[in-house]
Amino acid sequence: MRYVIIGNGVAGTTAAENIRKTDHDGEIIILTEEAVPFYSRIRLIEYLAGEAAAEDIIIRKSDWYEKNRITLQLNAHVSEIDKENKSVITKNGEGRPYDGLLIATGGISFVPPIPGSDKKGVFTLRTIQDADEIIAYAEGVKKVILIGGGVLGLEAGNSLRKTGHEVTIVEFFPRLLPRQMDPEGAEVLKSQMEGMGFKFYLGAKSKEIFGDDRVKGLLLEDGTSIDGDLIIISAGVRPQSELCKKLGLKISKGVVVNDRMETEIKDIYAAGDLIEHRGIFYGIWPAAHKQGEVAGLNMAGGNAVYEGTTMSNVLKVVGIDLAAGGDIDADGKLESIIQKDEGNCIYKKLVIKDNVIAGCILYGDISGYQKILRAIDGKKNIGAVRQNLEKWDLGGL
Repeated sequence: MRYVIIGNGVAGTTAAENIRKTDHDGEIIILTEEAVPFYSRIRLIEYLAGEAAAEDIIIRKSDWYEKNRITLQLNAHVSEIDKENKSVITKNGEGRPYDGLLIATGGISFVPPIPGSDKKGVFTLRTIQDADEIIAYAEGVKKVILIGGGVLGLEAGNSLRKTGHEVTIVEFFPRLLPRQMDPEGAEVLKSQMEGMGFKFYLGAKSKEIFGDDRVKGLLLEDGTSIDGDLIIISAGVRPQSELCKKLGLKISKGVVVNDRMETEIKDIYAAGDLIEHRGIFYGIWPAAHKQGEVAGLNMAGGNAVYEGTTMSNVLKVVGIDLAAGGDIDADGKLESIIQKDEGNCIYKKLVIKDNVIAGCILYGDISGYQKILRAIDGKKNIGAVRQNLEKWDLGGL
């Protein structure tokens, strides 16, 4: 059997690993546009801050590929997939025949249509190459603007703060981390970050990036002008689906797959930040890992099923632990148990629905998170331990 995997992120690499566990003799080839083996995108912010070298964030070194007899082809741009002849064709015209194909091209940074976004000094952060370009440009500037108050934006901003830059964050939503924080928790985070020196414009819409050929600042819709020499746009991720569009595959929020990670075309699978499963686009590491595992096992003749992943993130935001899982009830429509200690910058929330924990936010202290997550996944009735939970005693979960 000949297996070809396009993309060397967590989904593609995990798939290759599971193919090899099942098929000890098949040929496995991973094609990637990147110049380095599988690395941690999560740790890119350490690399940006100068706290980790490139080799420190690489998860799979060359000896791992050799040991597992996996061929990794770097700097390989796939231009098309010939589904009739079952072959993957690279930009230089090289063909790679396959019996089973996994498309795991991941996501690309979304750049909103802001006039001036093509100027020198405007970046996105998704790859190690992006980080290298930001590091090089940042050496000669002082003021940095982050468009987007999501996790990656805040982390990138904190990395540049550590290297001596002044950082201003512009967020369209009225609060930071809209996917992981409710308004009350986001206010605790904002206050703590302001104490570190960050400046914020929340509920703000970017109108134009101004300057000549190089960035000089950002103009907001309300007329506010913010000076800045470097801008990082962190406005979310979109599936990198060009190859799938050429194949005519169904694309909604992502490339649609079934529970086996199969696309509509026989012997072509998809996984990771590229895909949509049962109407959900995840875009998180745990989901991509599990999807890669299921795809790999099935490509090698198995019968694995992907049942979905609880939306869950364990992060460090400006060096502070944050865990969020399930329904965080940002609009406050459900019942909740909240513990807040502003003096120590701690915010905890359990969201309760029908006597079951539906979601949680833990900021500043994430102890007990895995226990809470198991209760969410298991839909455990908390009636018997409700009084303990009110005191934030998780012993009975």
